[in-house]
Amino acid sequence: MVKRFFVRTNKLKEGMQIDQAIIDRMDRTLIARGAILDSFMIEGLAKHGVHGVYIRTGEEEPEKEEEPLAPFVRNKIEKHRTEDPNKVNLSESVKKRVSEGIQYLYNNADSPQFADTSARITNDLIHAIDSNDALAVDISALKTSDEYTFKHSVDVATMSMIIARNLGLSDKDVYNIGIAGLLHDMGKSKIPLEILNKPARLTEKEFTVMKQHSELGYVILKEKKEFQGVISMAVLQHHEKMNGTGYPFGCSSDKIVPYAKILSVSDVYDALVTERPYKKSFSQRTAVEMIMSMTAELDITAMRCFMESVILYPVDSTVSLSNGEDARVVENKPHSVLRPTVVGLKSGIVYDLSDDLSCASIVIL
Repeated sequence: MVKRFFVRTNKLKEGMQIDQAIIDRMDRTLIARGAILDSFMIEGLAKHGVHGVYIRTGEEEPEKEEEPLAPFVRNKIEKHRTEDPNKVNLSESVKKRVSEGIQYLYNNADSPQFADTSARITNDLIHAIDSNDALAVDISALKTSDEYTFKHSVDVATMSMIIARNLGLSDKDVYNIGIAGLLHDMGKSKIPLEILNKPARLTEKEFTVMKQHSELGYVILKEKKEFQGVISMAVLQHHEKMNGTGYPFGCSSDKIVPYAKILSVSDVYDALVTERPYKKSFSQRTAVEMIMSMTAELDITAMRCFMESVILYPVDSTVSLSNGEDARVVENKPHSVLRPTVVGLKSGIVYDLSDDLSCASIVIL
């Protein structure tokens, strides 16, 4: 069984196995995740101002082989199975191209190719959405990079474009929201490395510095004519909240541009489900429940559209139910992202979790 725990750099020992990648601002991997630490690596961590890292011990447990399904269960699954809405599908070549492009942008804010590179990445993502008429996104399938900032930027851009499309916004709006999503954390390129890469929770003073990234991103973009107006404003306001409790200016709903309202929902969700050195990731279900509880902070229209755009339990996936049975997902309901229709793998019982009142007490664990 694998165990994971945080160890301060001055307590590290040779032979420990690191459970996170150490990457510098130029996206160079200094220490790969899973590497066995030696004295040179430990000394390097200290020199780079890394105060501590996650270490793992133990062995991964082998995956259990699924038992073959009884014929009557298989028939029930086939009878009730309904394909998910088309999802965004990024090919490996697109993932590589997008990842490299994002890394270039965050490391070369002053490049004369900045606007063209942003446009090329956004067009790649739009093509991935349009090529299969995608109406939904499976967040677990989006990963483009192990480096948080780059992965997060692509996830937020893709989810935001899907939301914009499902809201019926114009092609130009979908494109602009994609650009804003890719660049929403651009200001982090100006945050001191020791704060940006700190493998522990930030102090209040450090968090004050980190919060400057939205203003710093706005400054970078407003100087480029291609991003002036709604795109740079969306980057500035993506941490503002409807009730005025956000930052940097505490704007209330009527002062927040529509693009920022969409970005905010995608940004919060992806941050919740992504593991960071100083926090575990929340499950997709927990993250959705947390989003649903933020009605005072997030735009209701964008939130509802998000709920209908994200697939938590793809059809054909296996889930565990609170009644003790494992089940196969056979249909997702747009109005009830947390409660798909499933078929018990042993009993063959069809559980319509969203519409059947007899299933009201059953939840997916």
